[in-house]
Amino acid sequence: MGARIERLVTSGTFSLDGGTWDVDNNVWIVGDDSEAVVIDAAHDAEAIARALGRRTLRAIVCTHAHNDHIDAAPELADRTGAPVLLHADDLPLWKQTHPDRAPDGELTDGQRLTVAGVELAVLHTPGHAPGAVCLYAPRLSALFSGDTLFAGGPGATGRSYSDFPTIIRSISERLLALPDDTVVHTGHGDTTTLGAEAPHLQEWIRRGF
Repeated sequence: MGARIERLVTSGTFSLDGGTWDVDNNVWIVGDDSEAVVIDAAHDAEAIARALGRRTLRAIVCTHAHNDHIDAAPELADRTGAPVLLHADDLPLWKQTHPDRAPDGELTDGQRLTVAGVELAVLHTPGHAPGAVCLYAPRLSALFSGDTLFAGGPGATGRSYSDFPTIIRSISERLLALPDDTVVHTGHGDTTTLGAEAPHLQEWIRRGF
């Protein structure tokens, strides 16, 4: 069977700036019957490992280092031997959750990751977090946006390490330059398409979303 995208929803908490909130996270698994990558190992390493089954895990890719997207990454890495990959600009956030365990490798803008014959291009899209990235898989017409773009608007920028003009620039210059029919697989909630979101850019800017 060819490369495919699977979604697992896990539940836990998000904590930053002294507050804690209950959240449901999308964990994305991209691969085939023999190998896969995990995008955002959130909350439950056991559930993610069960979803992977006997497949070889090639990498655990972090779209950013808010705790709800990385809290299960070290345990999943220990279970599978897969490296945890993170953009270096998010190391300060990473260390808030895992002060004694560094990521295994860096993600850089323009980097290519390959799994099951599918190429994932790393796009540095700061704003929600300094080291936020999205992963673009043109063969699958898929974008894994983390918390940079959701169905209905950009990710939140009201807390530390975030910036609204920066996320708008990331979305307008990096994401909306991709084909309109690209399906956006988000860090939380429902999928959308770039074509569905693009007409609302000026509205988001006016509202300071």
